[in-house]
Amino acid sequence: MRPDNWHLTEDIDDFLARAGDFLCSRPVMHNTPLTTLEKLRTRGANADGAEAPVFGRLESGGEVRAIFYRTPRGRLTLTTLSPEQAETLAAHLTISATPISGVTADHDTATAFAQAWQRHTGAAPVRDWRGLLHRLGTLTPPEPVPAGRSRLVDERDHEHLMCWCREFAADVGEVVSIDAASWAGTRFAEKRYTYWETPDGTPVSMAGANPMVAGQVRVDPVYTPAHLRDRGYAGAVTVEVSRAALAAGATDVVLFTDPANPTSNALYQRIGYVPVADFTGYSF
Repeated sequence: MRPDNWHLTEDIDDFLARAGDFLCSRPVMHNTPLTTLEKLRTRGANADGAEAPVFGRLESGGEVRAIFYRTPRGRLTLTTLSPEQAETLAAHLTISATPISGVTADHDTATAFAQAWQRHTGAAPVRDWRGLLHRLGTLTPPEPVPAGRSRLVDERDHEHLMCWCREFAADVGEVVSIDAASWAGTRFAEKRYTYWETPDGTPVSMAGANPMVAGQVRVDPVYTPAHLRDRGYAGAVTVEVSRAALAAGATDVVLFTDPANPTSNALYQRIGYVPVADFTGYSF
């Protein structure tokens, strides 16, 4: 397999026309590319005036075998690659002088590319993210359900929602500006949010859901303020968001957890989420 089997473009519509069927063939494993690329397509790939993202597809035998996209900040997201395919991609990007600041993919793919990139460029990889992908099996509401009810977040909640998104981002180590001016450009926009409220109407937990693409919905983020945790609120609101996704016709409902957090992993597995694959991110 030669490096020139990788085809790069900045035209998202052409890219999706050629690679869309491949992405939809594995909606669970491809949930992040499907969701991100749909957002770029609908908003415009460089709607904020930033450098255009770069999209790539690996073709062999007339079929797309893998894809990547590179954000304006230089971060790569990859679908599953063999070590040989990771090597050819690293070679291609080196030859084309494409700047890369990091990579995110399933663990084996991310590690293979990080090692290949270091061989080609000398840039040492530093692991900066881990995620355990889960897919919903049989939805199982927690027992007992905490007192209260779910409620869709609406415009009156926007300031409060942004505050909780800022707190969530800080909790998971994301450096991001979230305010009224920057909101539309963050990864937290374009989601549908649900609160869990106590009987007196006080929000105590939230869960977001990305728009459905290729029959899959990714639940993200789920957040409960620290002083309200361990009361069942996160499980209750996640069940409600998951149930809504199924009712809307989703065939797959997925979410990522921190594999180093046994509490959250146990919670999601109790309500029906089944581990699928480990994902890893490296910065260079």
